[in-house]
Amino acid sequence: MNEQVRPYITACPVGCSGGLEATQYVLPEGALLRCTECGQLFSQCTEEWYRKSMEEFDDPQGTLPDERSAERRLRRSRKFLERITALLKQSPADIRLLDVGCSSGAFLGAAARLGFRAEGVEPAAQAAQTAHAAGLKVRHGLLQDAGFADRQFDAITLFEVIEHLREPLDLLRECRRILRPGGILLVGTGNAASWSVAAMGARWEYLHIAKHGGHISFYTPHSTNVLAQRAGFSVADIRTRGVRFCEKDDCSAPVYSAAKLAGELLNPLAAALDKGSDMAVYLRRT
Repeated sequence: MNEQVRPYITACPVGCSGGLEATQYVLPEGALLRCTECGQLFSQCTEEWYRKSMEEFDDPQGTLPDERSAERRLRRSRKFLERITALLKQSPADIRLLDVGCSSGAFLGAAARLGFRAEGVEPAAQAAQTAHAAGLKVRHGLLQDAGFADRQFDAITLFEVIEHLREPLDLLRECRRILRPGGILLVGTGNAASWSVAAMGARWEYLHIAKHGGHISFYTPHSTNVLAQRAGFSVADIRTRGVRFCEKDDCSAPVYSAAKLAGELLNPLAAALDKGSDMAVYLRRT
């Protein structure tokens, strides 16, 4: 195969050795592939396309919310952190937390504000500098190069990270090494088994690398569970939220408003059935 058009991912990112099949979800880079063993979906984009799309993250603003969404983001962060404290049965002041891929420190700042002993790791230099300037404890670089000792942390968070990785097992095993026994790893990513995918298919914006740089690997509750077991974790809890039937640019304003209302009404049922589009998986180090 011509190296210029060779897909960046050529085998199941979860580590399965089974077959691959093309799906009906056709994107500009080709149909998403599915692992026939675990159901993981992944992109056929080239490495050059992937690397180029990742450049958007080296930005001083990073993931800092604007003024309109700051309070909502804080409430969302608080829910994650409260669930971590409940699973660990510890108070925030007793929890040493590491946010991997912390960007400019939005979640990290919320954790520090709520009393956690929080620090971060971020490979994008400008985003890491913004976090530093805000007084947050952040190391610039990759987690594997940070040199943390074994069993240093009570909790680790990975928000919007694993969907960017060709080989996520290496990262999860490093997380396991630096977590204490019984520690919690929170993985936040999209849910490829959601009602949003069922309704929109390839129109779901989350699948498009041109709109979400580096999005190349898409998890379901099942494939996440398989990945967790291979990395030495058990699933402590899975929570999903959000139902979307169309993207704002794909339909008229009245249709979008009606679809948004329908999604809000169905969100409690989607959450109960693990069919929400946003997935938070709490893993426990075994």
